[in-house]
Amino acid sequence: MCELIDTIKARDPAAPTTLEVILAYPGFHVLGFYRSANALYRYNLKTLARLVAHLGRFLTGIEIHPGARIGKNLFIDHGMGVVIGETAVIGNDVLLYHGVTLGGKGGEGKGVKRHPTIGDGAIIGAGAQVLGDITIGSRARVGANAVVTFNVPDDAVVIGNPAHIIACKDCVQGAYGLPDHDVPDDLIQEIAKLREELAKMAKDR
Repeated sequence: MCELIDTIKARDPAAPTTLEVILAYPGFHVLGFYRSANALYRYNLKTLARLVAHLGRFLTGIEIHPGARIGKNLFIDHGMGVVIGETAVIGNDVLLYHGVTLGGKGGEGKGVKRHPTIGDGAIIGAGAQVLGDITIGSRARVGANAVVTFNVPDDAVVIGNPAHIIACKDCVQGAYGLPDHDVPDDLIQEIAKLREELAKMAKDR
């Protein structure tokens, strides 16, 4: 847990002290509940595991199923409304913002993997929905409020609803997985094309 505290202090622009993290960071608190619940779950004490996880949810606003597999130094920033499903797998040094769902698509049967796998160093922006048995690659960035239902390669950036990959090799990435310049929405691009065509038609008359 000391390593996690150091990770939070290094990655949070608010530059918290160690005491602040221990006393006032729900993303830190919930991982304590998760570790206990996950241990109980692996010993097949599933009801007790769910009870511990439920207590963690009640106190932090973050819901982590005790069956989820989480690597080292997961930083859940702000945290309220985060949901991590039973078969989700999260790598090391991942950053999740508030409102993120690592969920299923619905309709999956029992005993199958139905939640995402998140690669090392990935960042999932606020409100993003990552759904189904898909893989978000290492160091990938998922923009705020994106809805992702497909595999995302390593180092890629995805935005939008439905999500789409944007080419952004030469731009600086922000914490929410967005580039440092405006990326036009698909609808805005289509409207711009229509305006150009109308202008040409009017000129040809």
